[in-house]
Amino acid sequence: MFDYTLVHWLTFLTAAVLLNLSPGPDMAFILGQTVKNGRQGGFAAMFGIWSGAFIHVVLAAAGLSAILATSALAFSIVKWVGAAYLVWIGLQALFSKSGAFTSDKATENPSLSSIYWQGILVATLNPKVAIFFLAFLPQFVVEGAGSISAQLFLHGFLIIIVAALIEPPLVITGSKLTKALKNNRQIGIWMDRSLGALFISLGIRLATSDQN
Repeated sequence: MFDYTLVHWLTFLTAAVLLNLSPGPDMAFILGQTVKNGRQGGFAAMFGIWSGAFIHVVLAAAGLSAILATSALAFSIVKWVGAAYLVWIGLQALFSKSGAFTSDKATENPSLSSIYWQGILVATLNPKVAIFFLAFLPQFVVEGAGSISAQLFLHGFLIIIVAALIEPPLVITGSKLTKALKNNRQIGIWMDRSLGALFISLGIRLATSDQN
């Protein structure tokens, strides 16, 4: 069971690394929370994104992601909810009265648990991720290497493992780079606005996407 060639693993792991390095709502949310709330906020966001990705892996292995790929209504509902959530996050940052990156003690930071749950929502409310897993993972199913659902789950879970090797250093580096900005109010406000605009643009892009 799970008897694969070296070429299979090299191809899959290369694709998994490129996938985790590609920009998108998940990476933007992790880096945004790192800059706004420090290393702990970044890790909370990261674990939330991983949890959301794991949900997609389970759904893909169970075949439920096919519903999003074949049902225009289901895709549209998830797409619009996810887009609205991204835009809402963006608007909060865009119109915040004080820079979330500054050292203003009066600014109330969200709890780590709320950041974690936001990460889950960001990941799970993106139907393109579900469809991606449904289209990507079957390419690495090998006849005779085990049940299809087990192979899909294995490769999907390994994508999250690869993320566990790539994203923590990004969080640590990001937290170090932004410490110098904590006391600069103008730069903090500018970064808040930039992140807000980024999330709004990602939400619009998701809203205008289709199933293909």
